Amino acid sequence: MSLRLGTFNIENLMTRFDFTGWRNQMRQDRVLRLFEVGSKLEYEQLEQARLIAETDDTRQMSALAIADADADILCLQEVDNMPALEAFEYGYLYRMVGNGYRQKFLVEGNDGRGIDVAVLMREETRSGQKIEVVDVRSHALLTYQDLGLFNDELALTNKPTDKIFKRDCLELELKIGGKPFSLYVVHFKSMGNARDNRDGRLGTMAIRAAEARAVRHIVEHRFGGDIAGSSFAICGDMNDYQERVKVFGTRRSGYRFEPVQEDVSALDVFSHDGFAENVVTRRDVTDRWTLYYARGPQEQHLCQLDYIWLSAALAKTNPNAMPDIIRNGQPFRTVFPPGQEVEHYPRVGWDRPKASDHCPVVMEFQLP
Repeated sequence: MSLRLGTFNIENLMTRFDFTGWRNQMRQDRVLRLFEVGSKLEYEQLEQARLIAETDDTRQMSALAIADADADILCLQEVDNMPALEAFEYGYLYRMVGNGYRQKFLVEGNDGRGIDVAVLMREETRSGQKIEVVDVRSHALLTYQDLGLFNDELALTNKPTDKIFKRDCLELELKIGGKPFSLYVVHFKSMGNARDNRDGRLGTMAIRAAEARAVRHIVEHRFGGDIAGSSFAICGDMNDYQERVKVFGTRRSGYRFEPVQEDVSALDVFSHDGFAENVVTRRDVTDRWTLYYARGPQEQHLCQLDYIWLSAALAKTNPNAMPDIIRNGQPFRTVFPPGQEVEHYPRVGWDRPKASDHCPVVMEFQLP
């Protein structure tokens, strides 16, 4: 009995316009900075027109990426609300795949911008097994003191009563063809906004490590002594990596790629003792990336931010299953290692439009 599971940071699936750029140029779209805008009203009209025009291409590409992933269950990050998800699923995704994801789940979380995690599910798997929802639980209200996770490093930026998850850990208890399966969907703290000009990743790692420990606590509490044989997956944008591929060079001079291991990662909480397996590590070391990051030619790398962590039991049951990474919606500026080049979707631009800054990850596996 197979299940095809995927995750995708769809990047700002919004129903709202952001007009904060009128007063804060750091939040203003670059194209509007080319024009003289005489009033706030004029700015808002131009911003609406710009975003509406750009969004149609973007969401067609997002839908193409999801259609290519062809998941039975798809975990999403950066979804504004249920109306946004329903409008996208009906207006774009349904037109791509022909049969929609009728089961949709989203609980409002803690993110200051209002972006949430969500889940789309078919009523049956591709192999014809019924997908049943037994229970859905949000853990957005958990605090550091609730789980005893507060420490000195967190105290630099947080209080004991602060919520652990910067968005949520959405837990779904499912039955796939009658077999139990638990799913945990997350979107961890971003690598920005560190204190005192510290490295963004290291400066925010304590928060992500606490989120990872909280997820592990939730899973272990759910299964208790049966965890060794349990079927679960932890999916989402975890905003951290255990390795990356440094990119050196330019379009003119050519590129060189150098894989490097990180000394520490928040995700070590999942991997250090075999609690779960990051299935993407089954791919070649230069072919695990889901995001291209660049701040000019001197600072470029490819890294994995998007994960499917399978329980030890599921990983053992599926030793030869390989995940796919859908990169056709990446912008043309993304640098691909040799042999990984893709046929881009129609109308993909140099930087935008694109399906997302992230790539969907999907894998088909057997439930024991």
